[in-house]
Amino acid sequence: MKELLCEIPFIISNHPDLKYIAEQFEIPFFHFPLVADSGDKSKAKAEQEALIEAAIAKYEVDTLVMARYMQVLSDDFCDKHASHTINIHHSFLPAFEGAKPYHRAKERGVKLIGATAHYATAKLDMGPIIVQDVAPISHRDTVKDMVRKGKDLERVALARALRYHLESRVLVHENRTIVFD
Repeated sequence: MKELLCEIPFIISNHPDLKYIAEQFEIPFFHFPLVADSGDKSKAKAEQEALIEAAIAKYEVDTLVMARYMQVLSDDFCDKHASHTINIHHSFLPAFEGAKPYHRAKERGVKLIGATAHYATAKLDMGPIIVQDVAPISHRDTVKDMVRKGKDLERVALARALRYHLESRVLVHENRTIVFD
């Protein structure tokens, strides 16, 4: 049974690590590394994003999902695709945005960890939130335990957010969402 009303026309990554997953499902896989031959990272990012744009156009994609895509996209790219790009963040935003949130959560002694699915905008991890989910933790949980629990939360939150988006159940107003259950 198809749980999400969509087709996955391709997978893009800046690392080749998970190519086997695309192959397993016979989905085209594109490896677009961020290569700065001349040391000009902004030029390399523009070239990488041009390749992504070409794939989007070729396959007539109307929704983008950023999962484990650990690159900051340009403001222009984000602005162009803000209404249909969903990012999953391994933290209960707005707390612990950026890298290594579980390490910082452990240091703070938090009692809940979370995952946040949101629309990607030019402001890193600040887009309108679609879905958040949480799990309790205790002082016994290690960072490794927190990461494992967090990955479970990410999967569920991303699937729910994508379903709501695909079913046109999300209304964005300013930087907030109204989600119709």
